[in-house]
Amino acid sequence: QVQLVESGGGLVQPGGSLRLSCAASGRLFSSYVMGWYRQAPGKQREFVAQIFSNNNTAYAESVKGRFTISRDNAKNTVSLQMNSLKPEDTAVYYCVPYDGFRYYWGQGTQVTVSS
Repeated sequence: QVQLVESGGGLVQPGGSLRLSCAASGRLFSSYVMGWYRQAPGKQREFVAQIFSNNNTAYAESVKGRFTISRDNAKNTVSLQMNSLKPEDTAVYYCVPYDGFRYYWGQGTQVTVSS
């Protein structure tokens, strides 16, 4: 079982930045694929970004060039730096580790982009 603690959400104006962080339990953290997903009101959950154990990354087209995912295996954390935020980025963001067998979902953190 992987325990997750997400933080860093909040209210930001369009064009602003936020940094989300996720602390995960588990001695095998460095082997996990760590992902961020989001769910906007009235919409399905969607993939945002992921980072593999070799630090390769993948991004949704909608956030490419604006968001950066990173990990610190020494601290068992993954972060999502979000720049040039748009109102359509408003959603609950979830940290999602994958250990090769299953996905684990955190409680989510709210990001609201509004003037």
